[in-house]
Amino acid sequence: MDRLGIEMLTAFGMPPVAYVTMAADLGCSHVSLGLGQMPWNPCGFAVWSLKDDAGLRRETKAVMRDRGVSISLAEGFGIRASVDVRDRGAELDIFAGLGAERVNTVIMETDQDRALDQMAALADLAGERDMTMTLEFAPAQHVKSLAEALDLLAVIDRPNASLAVDAMHFFRSGGQVHELEALDPALIGYAQLCDVPRTPPHDDYFKEACFERLPPG
Repeated sequence: MDRLGIEMLTAFGMPPVAYVTMAADLGCSHVSLGLGQMPWNPCGFAVWSLKDDAGLRRETKAVMRDRGVSISLAEGFGIRASVDVRDRGAELDIFAGLGAERVNTVIMETDQDRALDQMAALADLAGERDMTMTLEFAPAQHVKSLAEALDLLAVIDRPNASLAVDAMHFFRSGGQVHELEALDPALIGYAQLCDVPRTPPHDDYFKEACFERLPPG
């Protein structure tokens, strides 16, 4: 159980202290976390921000220490055309102060050269804070498959950069188990486990990925 965690996507809007407590109560040692709430808050939790609320950062750090939970994945660092990751050092500093182990990215930038530049920069910024970086691929993103993700990681060639393999994205992109078996384990920095029907129930991939995932099995 010490390698298992809960993804923030499963607890839309839940405040960090309650979220960490829930993970610990369920026997999990890790959580993924963003600096604020996602756009969806179906349970009506009070608005919170780790970026703006130093007191909340202290409380979150204390409950993680007391309950033996760490941030396995810092979320919210997607690569976009309108944002330069070099301007986000202060946000990475917050995660580093909370003891986050790695930062995750997805690529929405369609300019391949700029995407590579931003990936490399994010990996370097993470490394300066003793963090690693993972690249997540998905059929609905610019980097759509395992092969494409591996190609980009090879180009940027950063020792602290690896894959985040999401079960839904991997199999829906045509991935096969033998492809994972053939990888150097060091290339897989993080795994997100869930289940979905093998045949998509509808054409809205984003909706399914955010709201319709099932427990493994």
